[in-house]
Formats: sequence, C-alpha cells, structure tokens
Amino acid sequence: MLLPLATTTWDQDEYDALEAVIASGQFSMGEHVIAFEKAFANFVGANYCLMVNSGSSANLLATAALFYRQNNTLKSGDEIIVPAVSWSTTYYPLQQYGLKLKFVDVDRQTLNLDLSQMEAAVSDKTRAVFAVNLLGNPLDYKRLYQIIDGRNILVLEDNCESMGATFGGKQAGTFGDVGTYSGFFSHHISTMEGGMVVTDDEELYHIMLSMRSHGWTRHLPYNNLVCGKSDDPFRESFRFVLPGYNLRPLEMSGALGLEQLKKLPSIIDGRRANAVAFVEYFSNIPGISIQHETGRSSWFGFALLTDSEAIRDKLVIGLSQFGVECRPIVAGNFVRNPVIEYFDYSIHGELKNSEHVDACGLFIGNHHYDISIQLQQTAELVKTFVDAE
Repeated sequence: MLLPLATTTWDQDEYDALEAVIASGQFSMGEHVIAFEKAFANFVGANYCLMVNSGSSANLLATAALFYRQNNTLKSGDEIIVPAVSWSTTYYPLQQYGLKLKFVDVDRQTLNLDLSQMEAAVSDKTRAVFAVNLLGNPLDYKRLYQIIDGRNILVLEDNCESMGATFGGKQAGTFGDVGTYSGFFSHHISTMEGGMVVTDDEELYHIMLSMRSHGWTRHLPYNNLVCGKSDDPFRESFRFVLPGYNLRPLEMSGALGLEQLKKLPSIIDGRRANAVAFVEYFSNIPGISIQHETGRSSWFGFALLTDSEAIRDKLVIGLSQFGVECRPIVAGNFVRNPVIEYFDYSIHGELKNSEHVDACGLFIGNHHYDISIQLQQTAELVKTFVDAE
C-alpha cells in the first residue's frame, strides 16, 4: 500500500505495558488509569482529566455533566450551535439529552465552524456552542470568545481529532468548559479504545467521576461537590446519586496511554513535518484546494476539496487502485444523514460550504513517520486524475 490511512504508533514499550497489566491481574480501571489521567492533565495544562472507554463516550459524559451541576446548567430544549461538518458522536449526546441543535456552516478553508456565520446565528436562545477542531486543526478561539463575550453561553470542545494542536500556545481541548479527546487506533495516540475529558471546573469533575461509574459515590473524594461527603466506604459502594453510565476504561488502556503520552511530542512533530511536504506538493494542483492551518494543527489527516463531485469520485477510485486509502471528510454535511429525522434542529442560513465538503471532499492519511515521498507520489497521481477529467 502506497499510503494507508492509519498505522500503529506502538513499539515494544506498549506490549510490555500490556504484559505488566496482565501479570498484575488488575484489568478493570485502576492505578494505571489514575496515573495516566494525571499525566494527561499535566500535558494539556488542565486541572482535571477523566479517562473513559472512547472519544464518543467522552462527548457523552461532557454533555451529561452540564445538566447536573448546581448552577448554569443545560436543560432539555436549550439551543446549542454546532458546525454542520463533524463526526456523528459530536451530535448524538446532544440529541439524547434533548438539546435543540442549530447547524451552522463551516469555513471552506479551515473546515471548522464559520465564525462569521456563527456570530449571525447566536440568539437570545443560544445556551451553548459545541466547537469542533476538525482533522487536527484548532478553531480560532480568540474570535469565538469575542463573539460570545458578555453572553451566558457555555463552550464544549470536541478535540477528538486534534490532540496536540495548539492555538496561541494553548492546547486545543482546553478552551471550553469541557474538552474531549480520543485514543482510538487511527488517532494521534492509541490506547486501543479510549477517550479523555478535561476541565478546570472541580464540580464538573466530581459529577463526571460519579456519572462515569453508574452514578455512584464510590469514586468521589471525601469532601465533594456532588453529595457533600462520601465518608462511609460500605454505603458508598452502592450509593447512587446521579443517573450515570458505565464508561470506564480498561486498566490496559491506562497503561498504554502512559507509554503513548511519552511519544506524543515526537508523533506531533512527525505529523507536522509531513504537513510541510503536503502543502508543498498539493497546494498548487489546479482544481484542488487543501485545508488551511489555524494556530498549530496536529494534522490528523490531509483534506482535499475538488471542484466537482465527479472529480472527487474519480479520485477515490483512482487513488484506491494505487494503494492510497481515503475517506469522506468525517460525516460530511451531517444534516444529509437519514438519522437527522430523530433530531430537534434548525439550520442557520445556507450550508453551502458544508455541501461542498460533503460532495467534493476526501482526506488521506498522515503518520508520525516520514511520508514525504509517498505524498509526492500521491500528488502526482491526483494531478494526473484531475488533468484527465
């Protein structure tokens, strides 16, 4: 295969970590998970981190927690602004908690939320924004906060595709009230399955500690902001105070996370080095446009937009024949998916750019090792296919 979509970032350290957990006999969430949470919070510069079993679960837990704090809670029927292009499980927790989604177009260059459109979309009913950093590229959070300044609007941040990206020197995923990350195989680090939620809000942290594990009090500190005191180990074993879930990660995932986190800076460096080659080879192909970087992207993958759906479809077939894996740009224009019939939603204006991304977009893989030669060869293939159209 010339250019696969994803490859492993593991070496012997990860396999040794798995063996150590197996030898310990402690497979459910334990000390390795706790150690990873502390290390990850320190890496991104957040006060608190919880590990869960997937990035999708991280979005669910982040959304749920905002419904159960004492003040400034979300409620069913509240309006939340979302970009029209993202992954499905950005949206599902919002639907499941009865929020009304307002879909806003994306910027054709950055592929993130079009902040001019968002500014026009904000209304007196808007209670939250779910910002998404797409394919490694952080949103312009300075502009976002200028738009919502003085309004009581919560910010959730889906950073599942953009671990290690920064904006203004600050880690993506730490700009909102809550931020989420993923450790799925094809993402920047792999903990097999796994996700993280970070926050600087102690109350939200305590709520998520409870909701991650059945809504019980067992994992809460002695003095906490959910039930006051959790001081009787026998009673706290099976005392339920919130309608929670079982979103806990395996101990193996925590052990893997500790090893992967050591490698993350070099993984990001490798991806950014490949992006230099990508921009050089792809930015001047007639009929092709590429994603523009905001801040410092961690370049999850490399997005291409063609001039027409016919050319995009031709590229998909041609690249696949030459061993270049490609995918749609996540879920495309999400409102085109049949599942939307189950949502309470509105659309702000036209989703012109999202429609173009849906019909004419694809992305190819990026990796932590040097793929500059493969990118040059892929660019030559793309040019050949486009010229032949």
